[in-house]
Amino acid sequence: MSPLTGYNVSGAVAEIKMDDGKVNALSAEMLGSISACLDRAEEEEAEAVVLTGTGGTFSAGFDLRTELDGWPEMLVAGARLAERMLSFPRPIVAACNGNALAMGGFVLLSADHRVGARGDYKIGLNEVRIGLTVPWFGIEIARHRLTAPYFDRCTASGVVLGPEEATAAGFLDELADPGDVRAVAHGVAEELTSVKPDAHAATKLRIRAAPLAGIRDGIDRIENREQPDW
Repeated sequence: MSPLTGYNVSGAVAEIKMDDGKVNALSAEMLGSISACLDRAEEEEAEAVVLTGTGGTFSAGFDLRTELDGWPEMLVAGARLAERMLSFPRPIVAACNGNALAMGGFVLLSADHRVGARGDYKIGLNEVRIGLTVPWFGIEIARHRLTAPYFDRCTASGVVLGPEEATAAGFLDELADPGDVRAVAHGVAEELTSVKPDAHAATKLRIRAAPLAGIRDGIDRIENREQPDW
């Protein structure tokens, strides 16, 4: 696989690890590498997937070093990864080992189950804090997964939350001690291998029909506008 991601299989569970040696910035290359890992997991018929980061960071979001003319490609790659995750035919469990910000937060929201580490780190959609408008596809993901009060607060105010409040907001499903996050995530993934794949995939598409349509509309806004409406 790409040097930006690691991939390994344990039993019926495939693990994808983001690792750029820094903050796991979601460049077009990193996003493509994660997507390629998901393709491999599906081709190899993994029954569940664990997605995690390295060190103290899950992902700090889009790679802000990207030149302006590269942003549309990166944004579309981010939207397509979220679409892929939300519609993936087998369960995806995120092992959130640390900071998950901006697009990193949207990736977290796109997993089926999210295990977060207890500790002092931040999760949030902080685009407006750094001068970026939240893209349309991101709004649809947040609307689908965050609780109503936090949806407005996290997107419009860009507030960042500690892991306990992030759980209440809907970013995470449960917390574990930092050294146990990966093991707990794999335990959840192993349990989820018991779901019937056809029923799981079909139901996922039904309950996520609206956000998936919104994500595709967001992609269209980026790709087919002379002045991209991000």
